[in-house]
Amino acid sequence: MSNSNSTTAEAEEIRGSVAVADAPEQDDVEPEVDIEALEREGDIAADYIEGLLDIADFDGDIDMDVEGDRAMVSVVGATLDELIGDKGEVLEAMQELTRLAVHRSTGSRSRLMLDIGGYREGRRRALARIGAEAADEVKRTGEVKPLAPMTPFERKVVHDAVAEAGLHSESEGEEPNRYVVIHPVD
Repeated sequence: MSNSNSTTAEAEEIRGSVAVADAPEQDDVEPEVDIEALEREGDIAADYIEGLLDIADFDGDIDMDVEGDRAMVSVVGATLDELIGDKGEVLEAMQELTRLAVHRSTGSRSRLMLDIGGYREGRRRALARIGAEAADEVKRTGEVKPLAPMTPFERKVVHDAVAEAGLHSESEGEEPNRYVVIHPVD
């Protein structure tokens, strides 16, 4: 009897060590980025945006890039303020339409980012500064700090700045009045 118990124990030990050896550690696994698929998204988006610019009779040059895990399409030109709109509203709408065009073509949800006239890049810098300053205030006071409502893009930039400062933040509320709340360290 003791022989079968030791054999069972040895088998369990071997199975356990094999399972551990074969299982990748979760922290070390990063999802692969399919650069070709993102470049294809960028091409589809650029064609779509070019068509919109032609219809609206706007002049603009289109730049495409892949940044991290998303395609980036930028439109640069002299008179693009109408395509940005008040607080980026037209830009947001164009980005959603462009994402829909990419989705229709690829069958996959797109996280494409559209920038027009450098608006998003300038907004990103300003929001990163706002997030860092708010995080400093929360560190100093120890009090929770809610910010003004923001778009998903704006909230993402603020969340990143807060995380970089070593604090935790959450989005609360319902669109279009969703906002970031920064929490002190417990």
